[in-house]
Amino acid sequence: MRVTDLIRQHQGKPFLSFEFFPPKEADAWPRFFETVDRLKKLDPLFVSVTYGAGGGAQDNTLEIVSGIQQDHGLETISHLTCVQASEDRISNFLAQLTSVGATNVLALRGDPPKGCGDTFVPDNERFRHASDLIEFIKEQHPEICIGVACYPEPHPESPSVKEDVKWARHKLGLADFAITQLFFDNRIYFEFVEKLAAQGVNKPVIPAVLPIPSVQSAKFILGLCGANIPGKLLLALEKADAEGGVEATAEVGRDFAREQIKGLLEGGAPGVHLYTLNRADHCLSVLEGLDL
Repeated sequence: MRVTDLIRQHQGKPFLSFEFFPPKEADAWPRFFETVDRLKKLDPLFVSVTYGAGGGAQDNTLEIVSGIQQDHGLETISHLTCVQASEDRISNFLAQLTSVGATNVLALRGDPPKGCGDTFVPDNERFRHASDLIEFIKEQHPEICIGVACYPEPHPESPSVKEDVKWARHKLGLADFAITQLFFDNRIYFEFVEKLAAQGVNKPVIPAVLPIPSVQSAKFILGLCGANIPGKLLLALEKADAEGGVEATAEVGRDFAREQIKGLLEGGAPGVHLYTLNRADHCLSVLEGLDL
C-alpha cells in the first residue's frame, strides 16, 4: 500500500516507522530478520531499507525488501539513488520491486561512493538529481508512491536554509512525502515545516531521529550529514563514555532520543522515523514508555 494512504488511514494518530540497512553478508541475514521481527511488535506504519552503490549491495536491498514485504508483512520503502544509475538499471530495479508487492520508493541523489572524494559526480546526465529519479519513476511506474529526503539543517553542500527549503519545495512538488535527515533540535524541524507550509507545501514531512549509540558513531554519522549536535549532549556523551563506557554512552543517547520523540509528537509531527542501526534492544529501550 502507498505510504501516503497509510498515513491518511491513520487519521492523525502518531505513528512509528523504522530504517534498516541490508547486511552485506548473507550469513548475517537471519539475525537481521530477527531484529525486524522484534521491532515489528511495535507495529510500525512502514519500514525503509537503504540502498548501496554497486550491484551487490543493490541486490541485497531487493532481497531484504522482498523478505520484509512478503514474509514479515511490513510495508516497505526501498531507497533508490543516482549513484551508478542508468535507465536499464533503474528500470530493472523498479520492476523487481513491484513484482514483490513493494509500491514505495525513497528517491535520493546519494552520496559519493567511497574513494571518490567528497563531491558527487553523476555517472550520466540522465540521473544527476533526486528530481531526475522522481520523474523517471513516475514515467515508468505511476503507481509507485515516492518519498524524498529533506534537510531541516542545511545540506553540507548547500549555502543556506533558504536554499534547502527551495529544493525541498521543488522535490515535494513532484513527490508524495518527505523524510528528514537527522537533527537534534526539534525547533529546527518545526521551523522548516513552517517555511514549507508558507510556500504552499502541505505534504507529510516525517522527522527522523537517531538514538546515538556511541561517541564514535555520533562523530562518524554527523560527519556524513552535517547535522549539528548540541554541546550539552556531546559533553554528556563524552562524560558517559569516559566514566561508564559504551553502554553508559548509549543510555544517554537513548534518553535524549526518547525526549526528542515525545517533543516531536506533542508538537504535532505526523509520526517519527527511527534510524534503527539494525539494533533491536537499543530501539526498544528508546521507545519504552512512550504512548504510541
